[in-house]
Amino acid sequence: MTGSDTSLTLQHVLDAAKRIEGAVVRTPTLHSQTLSKILGAQIWLKFENHQFTAAYKERGALNALLLLSEEQRRRGVIAASAGNHSQGLSYHGTRLGVPVTIVMPRTTPTVKVMQTESVGGKVVLEGETFDDAYAHARKLEAELGLTFVHPFDDPNVAAGQGTVALEMFADAPEIETIVVPIGGGGLISGMGTVAKAQDKPVEVIGAEARLYPSSYNAWAGADLPKGGDTLAEGIAVKEPGKFTQKVIDRVVDDILLVEERHLEEAVSLLLQIEKTVVEGAGAAGLAAILAHRERFEGKKIGLVLCGGNIDTRLLANVLLRDLARSGRLARLQITLQDRPGALFRVMREFDAHNVNILEIYHQRIFTNLPAKGLVTDIECEARDREQLDALVKALTDKGYEVSQVETN
Repeated sequence: MTGSDTSLTLQHVLDAAKRIEGAVVRTPTLHSQTLSKILGAQIWLKFENHQFTAAYKERGALNALLLLSEEQRRRGVIAASAGNHSQGLSYHGTRLGVPVTIVMPRTTPTVKVMQTESVGGKVVLEGETFDDAYAHARKLEAELGLTFVHPFDDPNVAAGQGTVALEMFADAPEIETIVVPIGGGGLISGMGTVAKAQDKPVEVIGAEARLYPSSYNAWAGADLPKGGDTLAEGIAVKEPGKFTQKVIDRVVDDILLVEERHLEEAVSLLLQIEKTVVEGAGAAGLAAILAHRERFEGKKIGLVLCGGNIDTRLLANVLLRDLARSGRLARLQITLQDRPGALFRVMREFDAHNVNILEIYHQRIFTNLPAKGLVTDIECEARDREQLDALVKALTDKGYEVSQVETN
């Protein structure tokens, strides 16, 4: 196929599977008993975060590399990427002896820059968004005579990504719905093509970050705003691919938008329940189910955990925020009278309710209270929301003014 083709068929994906066989990990598709119970649906997970580069992207990158001419291989390739495509292209390009240059936005997480360089890619940081990086990569392509390998808007790349679905349906043929993250549309184009070619066509649902509803806008004829900081930076694309959007229009049944809090909850759940690290984009499918449980109740669903490259500091922040939302961590602001024993009496309530105190902050100077007033912030750890609520009620009943610092 060439970049101008508008077709993508099951045969294209089958050919890609033969081409890349043995050079990428055949990741497992496993049934999750716990998630199935929580969500009221049967959930299968495809662990693409187990790839060598921790993302499915190397499938499409390798397929595209193997279709290059000898002259193109010799001169090298270039791409613009938020990270995972760059790692896949760099890894397999280096393995095949093809020079790889990657242009990334300056906002790309450090972990993705370092991992791309560690597998042989030459990284150029340019611009604040993917679109800025893309424009610069196209400029370098012309100046240096390189071959551009698009992260999603390329039939050969999309065909490679579709091999995820071939393996998923081979391992779990009972799946009747797949929920697939959408950024530029390469993954859902490939997987959707395979899904609709099954003996009994499978429902194809896209999951897109609400802050970047580019594919949803094109699919639904909407004009929702795009932009902002999203946990799912891997699918933060302002414009969908021209080729992939045509495929999406043909094979996708619905596109659901997910809020940041559901992305955070999904990342946290996957780590706690499945003991697997997934980045925000990789958790978008689960986030869509968390946000629309009634839409999926009772269904047999396949989710692809398409990437696991998340900055460790960001992951820690996500986990702590999720603990705060669930009531297991809290920051209580308590107004006291500045009297001997005032703080001690408050501490006794924490002890009585078996709530662990982590940090205590006194505010004597920078406060709106009178000079003899006192505000104490107490960070604490409870068993669950009920235990925390019982403590707050006890403090309130004893005349203390208590407020809780909430997370979004």
